[in-house]
Amino acid sequence: MTNEIRPKIAKFQGDTLTVLQAPEFVSFQKGDWPVSGEKIPDLVALTMGFSVQEDLSWPGLQAGPLFQRPRANVLVVVRGVDSLALPQSVASYPLENPVPFTLDSVAETVHSLFAEDTPVVLQLAPSEERLYMLGKANAVFEDLPVTLQQIRARLSQDGSVLASLPLNSLSRNAEADLLFLSEVQVLHDITALLQRHRHLAKDHSPDLYSLELSGLEELSRLYGRDSAQYRDATAILASVLQKFGEDVYGLYGNSAVVEVVTVKTFEAPLTRKSRSILESKQISNPGSPYNLAYKYNFQYAVVFNIVLWLMIALALAVIATAYNLWNMDPGYDSIIYRMTNQKIRMD
Repeated sequence: MTNEIRPKIAKFQGDTLTVLQAPEFVSFQKGDWPVSGEKIPDLVALTMGFSVQEDLSWPGLQAGPLFQRPRANVLVVVRGVDSLALPQSVASYPLENPVPFTLDSVAETVHSLFAEDTPVVLQLAPSEERLYMLGKANAVFEDLPVTLQQIRARLSQDGSVLASLPLNSLSRNAEADLLFLSEVQVLHDITALLQRHRHLAKDHSPDLYSLELSGLEELSRLYGRDSAQYRDATAILASVLQKFGEDVYGLYGNSAVVEVVTVKTFEAPLTRKSRSILESKQISNPGSPYNLAYKYNFQYAVVFNIVLWLMIALALAVIATAYNLWNMDPGYDSIIYRMTNQKIRMD
């Protein structure tokens, strides 16, 4: 069953969270309720049916059926965009406090709950040449181009987006233009891989995609926001994102949530250590697939109290035993010495 979406074009100004696709059992309410950037991971977790440590008091998302969850959640962060005209969407909300965020907590939840299955957990930022993957579905995306050199080589191969996109003022030789086109190519390759491996979208384990695009930010820095290159790139990206959301939504049987976050600039830079996709299976901390320190667990207080009072009880037991042994009379309190005394008297 598909959502009823308004066919008119909506143009959103400023930092915005836009829901491109969502199944009917994930109820997004239309309204101008602002959402904080730091709450985006909790929002993604709730849409996937996971619990969060703190309640999200936000009226834009209503509670859905307990035993229904979407098969995938796809979050695309577009940096450096002032306005983005999207032909169709479910709902749109203003974004407050646009701080950098990651979906690491949601990824770890998926990995811990569905470690024996084949969940797709893909976090990608082509501009920073970093890719994070988890689970047994890694082999499917190992051929996905990550570095700029790999993506440039992919643009020259058959089936690249250069043959189908109206480049207009964009150049195939400019560095910033190639960065933007490479990000569009990555979106195309992700849907192409899912179409060739449809079994990943049909299993019962949920999938998570987090994509960060900064090509528009580089174009605005080089050419300016009033340039023809920036306008053409904005129109191309809006069309590509709309098709990308529809393709992913269809591949997952109309059971996927696709969100787009448009942010002009983050208030603080997001620094993260990059690594190759071949290192995704070599993790020093098995509990944290990103080689991070152990995070606080809400069960910590319970475990701490159990261990604390058990140690106190054992310590008191040891002290009481030692006290009784120290004040024991061997002749009266010990059967060994008592038998020894009798034997001596008999002799």
